[in-house]
Amino acid sequence: MGRLTTHVLDTAHGTPGKHIALTLYRIDEIDGQRSELLRAITNDDGRCSQPLLEGDALQAGRYELVFAAGDYFRAQGMSLPEPPFIDEVVLRFGIADPTQHYHVPLLVSPWSYSTYRGS
Repeated sequence: MGRLTTHVLDTAHGTPGKHIALTLYRIDEIDGQRSELLRAITNDDGRCSQPLLEGDALQAGRYELVFAAGDYFRAQGMSLPEPPFIDEVVLRFGIADPTQHYHVPLLVSPWSYSTYRGS
């Protein structure tokens, strides 16, 4: 059974990105419009307690994850410029085979971020 998961790592502090708000969207193939699928907050390990999507809810197509990184770093007491260099991190990615596990980690600091397809 396929599923979509995520994990946030705070590379500025070397810790899990806990209590980061995120929103998942599906991107319409015809008009490119976003449809909100869910909102979640990462747990103390920087993960969501349940898969974001799984089974029949995970379909082939384009998706977007938006992480509220700026809000997270402000909550950590970091002094950020206004506007912050990294605020909302938007990751747009594709699901080609919905029977597989798609893990989308985010490594983030107030100055940079990266992602990859994890396992």
